[in-house]
Amino acid sequence: MCVIELAWRAIPVEWQIVLLFILCGLLALMALGLPVAFCFAIVNLIAAYLFWGGEVGLEQLILSVYDSVTSFTLLPILLFILMGEVMFHSGVAPKMIGAMDQWLGRLPGRLNVIAVAAGALFATLSGSSVASTGMLGSMLMPEMERRGYQRAISMGSIMAGGNLAILIPPSAIAVLLGAIAGISIGKILIGIILPGLVLTGILVVYIIVRCLLQPSLVPSYEVTSVPLSKKLADLARYVFPAGFIIFLVSGLIFLGVATPSEAAAAGSMGCFIMAAAYGKLNREVVQKSVIGSLQVAVMVLMIITGSKAFSQILAFTGVTRGLGTFVTGLDIDPFLILVAMQVVLLFLGMFIDAISIIMVTIPIFMPIVHTLGFDPVWFAVIFMLNMELAGVTPPFGMLLFTMKSVAPPGTTTREIYQGAFPIVICELIAMILIMVFPPLSLWLPGLML
Repeated sequence: MCVIELAWRAIPVEWQIVLLFILCGLLALMALGLPVAFCFAIVNLIAAYLFWGGEVGLEQLILSVYDSVTSFTLLPILLFILMGEVMFHSGVAPKMIGAMDQWLGRLPGRLNVIAVAAGALFATLSGSSVASTGMLGSMLMPEMERRGYQRAISMGSIMAGGNLAILIPPSAIAVLLGAIAGISIGKILIGIILPGLVLTGILVVYIIVRCLLQPSLVPSYEVTSVPLSKKLADLARYVFPAGFIIFLVSGLIFLGVATPSEAAAAGSMGCFIMAAAYGKLNREVVQKSVIGSLQVAVMVLMIITGSKAFSQILAFTGVTRGLGTFVTGLDIDPFLILVAMQVVLLFLGMFIDAISIIMVTIPIFMPIVHTLGFDPVWFAVIFMLNMELAGVTPPFGMLLFTMKSVAPPGTTTREIYQGAFPIVICELIAMILIMVFPPLSLWLPGLML
């Protein structure tokens, strides 16, 4: 046993010092630019050695890692990512957008509404907000530029549509959150449906109202008349099949016919069948989809192993119990504590991505949630809304950088920020509604069979 370990054990360590030590270590490593998964791995190694008895602690850490990655509940993450990869590489998405576009006519902000509506539709087929934003930006931004749309509102609507992938099943972030927090993944996936629709409605209303008040943002143009028969045929051919995928994922879970893992497998098979039906499935599409999914899955599994070990270390050192005792001893309304947690998440969302936030905060927040008696599914839905905000919150929201990569040449960061600001407000409104009216997130899970 080394001198450092002997010295550390000789010092009485309070839970506050342990928490400060771990968090400062994480922040220091992140500031050096190391990947988040590696930051947690290093901190976990040091903490396991110091707090779990040296070499015995390292052996325990290995067992924890093995237990984390062999959990069957993690399978939906890979399969949800695979669904999005298949839809992206097969090129089915443009046909869906075209079919939806025919029904909007002269609606103010027509292309902006299409961006949000298409984002909601793609969200049912893909669990990645970055992929959805990139796809929508590549397809819609050139046409918006050609029509003379103002860039800020155009980019804002594209980011808003792409960001819905977090809040509408299948959502890889929802599975990750449920796995780390120990909450029913099926209930989270069903619980985010209504909030996702509410947010979609808020975004559409915002776009239409703003375009009516400021017509110069979206110049009007002649719309080609399309026969009703063609509209119905394209709707049936390109949009309704997405409803079948929705049923395979959300419907089977809701009816109690399949577990989230089984529903994810059915959804993935449905996406392959859909791509094949459109004549878009070939060896190249399959290869790119599988490789892309595996690359993301490896990263996610590393993150989960780090977060699980992190939670165990916090529990073993008394940090979890100490935080619970501290919070219950405060003479503060529990709802205000919930609000304070959301403020912390909002602040973190300005600087780090959603997965990193989940890793850092869930092991600390969940014991507080249970201690205060909050419904874990309700808290998870609010948390998911906050993760949506993280994607579009300046200065380092992930979707801000994604939008920059597909924006027209000469687009400034300021224009992207201007586009993101109203979206942040809309998502804050949605989050407040879910906090004030819990049935919006708990009604559907309560009906599950």
